[in-house]
Amino acid sequence: MDLETLRRRLGTAALSAFRVLPGRVKRALVRTGTPNYTVGAVCVLEHDGEVLFLSQPHRRGWSLPGGLLDRGETPAQAVVREVREEVGLVIDPGDPLVTGVHQRTQSVDVVFRVRLTQRPRLRLAHEARRARWWTPAQLRGADLETRQILALVRSAQGPAREGRLLGDAD
Repeated sequence: MDLETLRRRLGTAALSAFRVLPGRVKRALVRTGTPNYTVGAVCVLEHDGEVLFLSQPHRRGWSLPGGLLDRGETPAQAVVREVREEVGLVIDPGDPLVTGVHQRTQSVDVVFRVRLTQRPRLRLAHEARRARWWTPAQLRGADLETRQILALVRSAQGPAREGRLLGDAD
């Protein structure tokens, strides 16, 4: 028996054994053997070509309204909660504009966009020291996560690229 055949048979045996394990044991094994990522929901609030950026005590540089999901919360629920907490606005986030998985920071960002017809009055909470409207090109001093998110937003401007077959795996 060659090495590739042996590898396939061992893989099949391992998957068959995994299938009969109790659900909680399966989940524990998967969590132990896979990388942990944090998931955040962020809102790009736009008015007349400018985006709302925040200066927050726990971040270095300017950032967008948003934060990590609470247990059991959807990204849409999280972004509604975070925008309300940070700037005092109630939003309907719509559907996500783009989602990014960042291997370097082991994070996932779900990005929403809300285009405003008028500039709202903000009520900053303790999580935000200052707020400022800038075009993304004017922004200086954004933190790493915000730069990653803005790159995602720029990439989402065009139509989605369809997949295609590149060839066989061999």
